[in-house]
Amino acid sequence: MSRPLLGKVGIWSLELRFGDKAQSSAAAQELEALGYGAIWIPGGIDDGAPADVERLLGATTRITVATGILNIWKHEPAQLAAWFAGLPPQSRARTLLGLGISHGPIIGEKWGRPLEVTAAFLDGLDAVGMPRDNLCLAALGPKMVALSGDRTSGAHPYLVTPEHTAQARAILGEGPLLAPEQGVVLAQDPATARTLALGALEHYRELPNYRNNWRRLGFTEAEIDRGDDRLLDALFAIGGPEAAVDRVRAHLEAGADHVCLQVLAGPRGGDFDTLLPQWRALAQALALA
Repeated sequence: MSRPLLGKVGIWSLELRFGDKAQSSAAAQELEALGYGAIWIPGGIDDGAPADVERLLGATTRITVATGILNIWKHEPAQLAAWFAGLPPQSRARTLLGLGISHGPIIGEKWGRPLEVTAAFLDGLDAVGMPRDNLCLAALGPKMVALSGDRTSGAHPYLVTPEHTAQARAILGEGPLLAPEQGVVLAQDPATARTLALGALEHYRELPNYRNNWRRLGFTEAEIDRGDDRLLDALFAIGGPEAAVDRVRAHLEAGADHVCLQVLAGPRGGDFDTLLPQWRALAQALALA
């Protein structure tokens, strides 16, 4: 089985998973019609994401549905592979399961060594015949990026910059998938935009994996603690749709195969009446149709 087709640009949305199911399915249909190549939905602390993947696959006909990211502590390899094998062949071809180790502060003492735990989970998937082409890994640090290219279709980094994309591509080499998430704040007022961006970072600034990655990218602990404008401007495309277009171009030029745009409509998400006009504006600016 070959890697699912993603196109150059997709939409990453927690609302498509946790919002009203009927509205979510209708929004997925529109995203497909607008020309986006993939829909990315989060995993979360529960284990219910595969059901939402199946729902979104059923609502659409072409677009790939991907997870960013299934928490491997909430799934068993055999169970996940059996669910995937039970999908119709045309749905399997449109499914990409992003997997991740989560974070020590969330999982607790059993978190263990991330690389070893992730590799063991991938061993379990290999043993039951899960196709590697339909897997990718949440990857920020160099060793996890390398593992993603060795053991899955590639990497799905989150809250990163084009500079990180260039570094990840250098590690992966040619061939493996590199699909970074890119936050977008479509607000012309700088104060409003940075308030939204800072709210989106509130949780992540407490997690060592992200802090360590931002430090590797040249940000100081003080900048991270304060949520300085330099950090916010690096992590988010702020302004009109043209700012998102420029950032997508920067990631692609740095070596990304696909960029997932996450429109920030509030610190805990927004409603589809707010999001759909912004997704339409981005599709038009990106000339997806």
